[in-house]
Amino acid sequence: MKIIIAGAGDVGFHLAELLAFENQDIVLIDTNQDVLDYAETHLDVMTLLGDSSSVDVLEQADVSRAKLVLAVTTSEKNNLVTAILAKKMGARQAIARVQNDEYLRPEQKEMFRELGIDSLISPRQLAAREIQRLVNQCSFTDIFEFEGGKISLVGITLDEFSPLVNKSLYEIGSSEIDINARPIAVLRGHQTIIPRGRTILRRNDHVYFITKHHETDHLEQYVGKKKVKIRNIMVIGGTGLAYDTARLLEDDYNVTLVEMDKERCKRLAEHLQNTLIIHGDPSNIDLLEEEGLNRMDAFIALTRNSEANIIASLTAKNHGVYKTIAQVENKEYVHISQNIGVDTLINKKLIAANNIFRFVRKGQIEAITSLNGVDAEVIEFVVHKSNQLTRKPLKELHFPETALIGGVIRGEESLIPTGEFQLQLEDKVIVFAMPEAIGKVERLFR
Repeated sequence: MKIIIAGAGDVGFHLAELLAFENQDIVLIDTNQDVLDYAETHLDVMTLLGDSSSVDVLEQADVSRAKLVLAVTTSEKNNLVTAILAKKMGARQAIARVQNDEYLRPEQKEMFRELGIDSLISPRQLAAREIQRLVNQCSFTDIFEFEGGKISLVGITLDEFSPLVNKSLYEIGSSEIDINARPIAVLRGHQTIIPRGRTILRRNDHVYFITKHHETDHLEQYVGKKKVKIRNIMVIGGTGLAYDTARLLEDDYNVTLVEMDKERCKRLAEHLQNTLIIHGDPSNIDLLEEEGLNRMDAFIALTRNSEANIIASLTAKNHGVYKTIAQVENKEYVHISQNIGVDTLINKKLIAANNIFRFVRKGQIEAITSLNGVDAEVIEFVVHKSNQLTRKPLKELHFPETALIGGVIRGEESLIPTGEFQLQLEDKVIVFAMPEAIGKVERLFR
């Protein structure tokens, strides 16, 4: 598949890295020769120096043959123009990265669709929504919702008090506890385990469950987590992501936001009606204590400094804060979140990549996500034609050993299937797959 990426900055480079690993035909466009040189020495991609919103540059990139154009430069206007031109010049799909919330309103999205842009992606807004979900379900370190929440994928760490520790899945399944949830992955240190009946869960295992949305409270009890109600939240940093996050949270929680820049504080105060804005240095622990750090239920570190965010979150943990979330720019940090003491590390580039990746995968795909530290993907496929998938029960499908079906959405119904379950046309199937199994799974769902 020929894919053109406009913008070799953080988001563009990360997408190019992921897509090059998939053996795609990638052309990376940027106006900065230095970042292109870096990309050429680290990735198997073609590079092109120039402005992606130029017709001549797009012609040089052979845009008419492109199956997908990703416009992800730091200039919103450049991205919109690039995507519109690319589609008019023959690209099959065009996606643009934006920051302006107005563009994401349904009526404006439809207008851009008429102009040729298939999808608008806002990494900042996607990250803010993920933070909101994590605060709403505070026992979980990861929350992904499929089909508007009909089925949820949640991550949770087993502590020494969990009744599941030192038990096999056979033992847990045969117990009297009635829970409609399925473990689909276990992260043990840096090892990813696909859980089977003989798998024994251990203390500090990070387990990912597929469950029905209304069962998440029950799941918390099932794994031995007490229900904690979040009331008071401290956000540090006055970044765009901090603003979006506070705006989503301020009507339901008591939000305090700490920012060093005085002018930025004034602008935040003008737009955030129910958030307490504090002018001060977020790295000053004495200041945070004066502003009630010890009384906070959640601490969200969203400054531009990844290391400062991690350290501040660990400090908050030491002050008894129940839930900590930190933004990091280095995607390598995400893999260590469960091992360093911060509940969740957020990376906007990874979140955006998950949303974009469904346009790359083969088969009828509705959604795709990756899990923190887990070397695998969770993909939502649609059964779009009658074949062996609809003629045999799951246990007879010869599914790859390193993949499993976690859940099925059938119309308005959410199902956690067993081996006897049989798929039907139009079922939406949530599959967990290790890298070596993805190709075979894609062929099954083509």
